[in-house]
Amino acid sequence: MSRVIRTLAPLLVLLAGGLLVWLIMANRPEPERRRVQESPVSVEVSTIQRRPYTVRLHSRGVIRPHRETTLVAQVAGMVSEVSPRFEVGNRFEKGAWLVRIDPRDYRIAVTLAESQLAQAKLRLAQEQARAEQARRDWERLGAPGEPTGLALRLPQLRSERAAVAAAEAQLTKARLDLERTRIRVPYAAQLVEKQVELGQFVTPGTPVARIQGTDRLEVRLPLTTRQLAFLPEEGKPLVRLSWETGTGVARWNAHVMRTEGVVDPRTQQRFVVAGLAKAGKSGSPPPPGQFVEAIIEGRRLKGMLVIPNGAVRAGSTVFVVDEAGTLRQRELTVVWRDETHTVARAGLEAGDRLVTSPVAAGLLGRRVTVAGGEP
Repeated sequence: MSRVIRTLAPLLVLLAGGLLVWLIMANRPEPERRRVQESPVSVEVSTIQRRPYTVRLHSRGVIRPHRETTLVAQVAGMVSEVSPRFEVGNRFEKGAWLVRIDPRDYRIAVTLAESQLAQAKLRLAQEQARAEQARRDWERLGAPGEPTGLALRLPQLRSERAAVAAAEAQLTKARLDLERTRIRVPYAAQLVEKQVELGQFVTPGTPVARIQGTDRLEVRLPLTTRQLAFLPEEGKPLVRLSWETGTGVARWNAHVMRTEGVVDPRTQQRFVVAGLAKAGKSGSPPPPGQFVEAIIEGRRLKGMLVIPNGAVRAGSTVFVVDEAGTLRQRELTVVWRDETHTVARAGLEAGDRLVTSPVAAGLLGRRVTVAGGEP
């Protein structure tokens, strides 16, 4: 009997202890429950209004001259004279000469051609006299019928006339070759490279100098297919150019002159060409070779929703505060987006309060407060 009691005693102690703990827990006082009130989140908003928006197309390019030509010699000879201003950087008016090839051989050629022309005209005059005499002889003989061309020396007359025409052509060529001994600029230009010097022998096709036009500059600007869709179809859109200088940023205006029809196979972009005058009221245009940033004024869109990019989530989602002060989500129909703004056609209504401050998506459906005043 005592053995059974020793075995059951620990179990009875555990049961008694468990019962005591249960009684204590069951009779403990209830803790006072306090309702935690959620404080509204403060957000910044901007009242949305529809307004017109001018699309600005960003691009970049390198300034180049409207015209650039490599002048070559058209006759052979030694360079006997160069212009005193035949130096890189100098500007020349249209028709100014740069280099002269020794003209003496060409003057002799002109003299010989003039002599040959005079002889050909003399032979023609003699043949005309013979032909006239032949006609009078035929009429005096009173032979029946019409005389033949050979009897009237018409073949000989045509031959002498052809000889005169050939001599005149030879004289024209000789004078043209003499004129070509002076190499002139075909338009107002600046010398950018000289390729011959005094005493050098040149042949037809030898490069003499490279010039660039000074009347107008151009810049080729690549645009994507989407950018081209917002380029105005009429007129010459304004292009604002800017580039870095030693003292800051310089600016100059240009206008789109034409669109190239070829697509670049590497970038799948097309180029528009903007022309800029080389004179203005103040400042100086960018020099050829200068890299510039360009902003092209595109189409003007009416009745658009213009939203700061910082207020747009996931590309096309925005938050608004409704009339009850609750945070709601809206989806935009995006038309255009640049570095600062997203332009939408639909998704918001005029007067909607757009949330412009960072807000967690988990707050959707909660009441919020508007911080500060609305614009």
